Amino acid sequence: MYTVRSFTIPELVMESSKAHAKRPALAMLGQDPILYGEIETRSRRVAALLGTLGIVKGDRVALLSENRPEWGVAAFGISCAGAIIVPILTDFTNEQIANILEHSASSALIVSKRLLPKIEGQGSKRILISVEDMEVLSGPPAPSAGALDAAAASFSIPKVEADDLAAIFYTSGTTGHSKGVMLTHRNIIYDAWACSVFIVLNRRDRLVSILPLAHTYEFTIGFIIPMMHGSAVWYLDKPPSAKILLPAVKAVRPTLILSVPLVLEKIYRSNIQPALEAMPAYKSPLLRPLIIRIAGKKLMKTFGGKIRFFGLGGAPVAADVETFLSKARFPYSIGYGLTETAPMVAGNKPGRVVVHTTGFAAKGVEMRIADKRADTGEGEIQIRGPNVTPGYYKDPEKTKEIFTDDGWFRSGDLGVMDEKGRVTVRGRLKTMILGASGENIYPEEIEAVLNSSPYVLESLVYGDEAGLTALVQLKPEVLEELGALVKDGIEEAEEAAKNLGHAVEEAIGHAGESIGHAEKAAAQLLDRIKKDANVRLAAFSRLGKVKLQVEPFEKTPKQSIKRFLYPKKR
Repeated sequence: MYTVRSFTIPELVMESSKAHAKRPALAMLGQDPILYGEIETRSRRVAALLGTLGIVKGDRVALLSENRPEWGVAAFGISCAGAIIVPILTDFTNEQIANILEHSASSALIVSKRLLPKIEGQGSKRILISVEDMEVLSGPPAPSAGALDAAAASFSIPKVEADDLAAIFYTSGTTGHSKGVMLTHRNIIYDAWACSVFIVLNRRDRLVSILPLAHTYEFTIGFIIPMMHGSAVWYLDKPPSAKILLPAVKAVRPTLILSVPLVLEKIYRSNIQPALEAMPAYKSPLLRPLIIRIAGKKLMKTFGGKIRFFGLGGAPVAADVETFLSKARFPYSIGYGLTETAPMVAGNKPGRVVVHTTGFAAKGVEMRIADKRADTGEGEIQIRGPNVTPGYYKDPEKTKEIFTDDGWFRSGDLGVMDEKGRVTVRGRLKTMILGASGENIYPEEIEAVLNSSPYVLESLVYGDEAGLTALVQLKPEVLEELGALVKDGIEEAEEAAKNLGHAVEEAIGHAGESIGHAEKAAAQLLDRIKKDANVRLAAFSRLGKVKLQVEPFEKTPKQSIKRFLYPKKR
């Protein structure tokens, strides 16, 4: 790792390119990597191109692309031009993207050709550049290749200070309205440096990137940190489904993966848990620990066999899944952070994680629990440190709301802290439900119980005047069984319609009975799910209703359910 002096992204580009010149830096799976020595050259070329097109220090340049090596080069080039990166998540709608471009007043947009349909009507408003080859798609005349080479060779990087704005990250947040989180160079580089107490990388480390680079989680931890240490990052050319991811990790054999909990939860519930429970020996208290260890080794092999750090963040980890990971000695680590904190606030090294807790503050970052309840010690997690945002872009009112009078950032998260300084996140202040007798009810905890059911894929809990209600999406195989009852009845009615001499009315009656049986079976199953969950819940947090969620829940890019949409849609 190079010595951090100025805490700026251009310094990172220049110093890492020198320190690791011949090492692979960024690669698309199956393609030759870009070497660190090329990163500086390519970034300078991007910066020079932006300069010739009229982009000056402080201008906003948006970046809309799937994960790819050119994304990182473009981001570095924007910083080296003294401009401000505006990363845009590819999952945003056309309207959201247009709003972000307008709100940020971006002078230019670097976009992948695959995503050009998402910016229809934007071409005449700003400079458009393709991320693949930096071709100018619209705007001022582009310089010739020779002229650009000359400009890049003589290009002088503007003086960038640590407290200059480096990026504006737009997030859907919890209200459904995007807001621009401003992050300075110091915020980002300091946070990456401060994470060294949890993540220690070297030039031999290999990462497979599966989270969007336009999110601070992947940007800081999965991109900036590896670039600091000379590690190599591989990208996938398709969404990381199991069919795409598993061959990739076997090819790369990564030492580090960053993920949301959903990935491991799906693997555990669909493959590991059923296999364990089907083994008679698993029921033996003496043999169970050994069997779990063997399962852990198989999970390691699934991810290429070389993993030494599997980072989980962005959402709570289901309790049963984390218990398995811990007992299996899988090298997982749980991190806590927010976009506003660049993002990492707290975590732990693999092997030192205390189950169902988050961990300790990053180096130089302070946490406190404010407005603590006397009985539980719970309160809002508040944060102070060089990684904390200066505020929201063009929104002084919201900026004022997120800071206390003495300068601490209000996370909006509820948590507790033990005597060692280890924090445990309990849930969001906005999602917490106040019980009839003043109890704090955390929907996330109830959802974790529901999601451990063999029938439930995902769930969401909310409170209303009638008490607590859960929306549950059933697993595909469970829905198939219920659907089979309906299918049998319908097929019988269709057959009767073809043979009118048969007792059509009788057959239709049977079809109705089959549909009725399916509805009854579904109702009984939902009631069973409710009863099984309530047995495991405190009296004040037991469910009054469990309803079927037919359509998949709408998700944020972090794969968290957009709570603000429910139950309004019903």
